[in-house]
Amino acid sequence: MLLLVDLDNTLVDRASAFDSWAIDFVGALGKPNSEADWLIETDRDGYEPRDSLARAIKERFSLDMPVGDLVDRLLNEHVRSMTIGALTTQALARARKYGWKIAIVTNGTTAQQMLKIQEVGLEPYVDAVVISEAERVKKPDPEIFRIAARRLGAELTGGWMVGDHPTADIAGGQAAGLDTGWVSRGKEWPGETASPTLIAGTAAEVIDAVVHLGTLAK
Repeated sequence: MLLLVDLDNTLVDRASAFDSWAIDFVGALGKPNSEADWLIETDRDGYEPRDSLARAIKERFSLDMPVGDLVDRLLNEHVRSMTIGALTTQALARARKYGWKIAIVTNGTTAQQMLKIQEVGLEPYVDAVVISEAERVKKPDPEIFRIAARRLGAELTGGWMVGDHPTADIAGGQAAGLDTGWVSRGKEWPGETASPTLIAGTAAEVIDAVVHLGTLAK
C-alpha cells in the first residue's frame, strides 16, 4: 500500500515558521508588523519563486544586499523554527505498522527540503524522499508520483497522495491515478479542480483516515 505525503504545510508547519521569520526580518529593519503582512502575502505560502521574492524584498525595503544573499536567507533561516506535531509522527508510525510504504513528495531545492526533514526528525518515519530539484520534475506533473512509487517498489493503483495544495498535491495526485487526501488547514475546498477523495484539517487526521479506509478494504 502506497502513501505519498507532501512536506510543507502538510507534515511540517512551514507557514508558522515563515511568519515568525518575516516578523523578525522586518523588525530588524525597523519596519512595522504591517510590512511582515506584506512579506507573508507575497511569499504565497512558499510558492513565489525565491529569486522573485528576494527582488521584491530588495526593492520594497531599498536593501543594499545581493539578491543571492536574500535568497539564501529565504531558503534557510526559517527552517530552524519548523516543527512537526506529535500526532503527525504517530499517524505516520501507525501507517507503517499497518504495512503502508511512505514517501515524502515535495517541490523545492534538495538542500533545503532535506534540511527541513532532518531538522524535525522525519527520516525514521518514511521510506523514501522524492524532491523536485533532484528529480528534475515537480508536482503536479504525474511523473514525480510515478518516481516515488518506483522508489518504493509499489504500484500507483490503490495508492494515496496527501497534501495541502489543491493543484500540486490533489490535482497532481489525481492525474497520476491516486486517491487523494486534502489537508485543509481550516480552509474551504476552492473547487478549482475535482474534489479530493477525503478532506480533514490536519495531516494526522488525513493519514489516519487513509489507514482506516485501507484496513476496511482488506
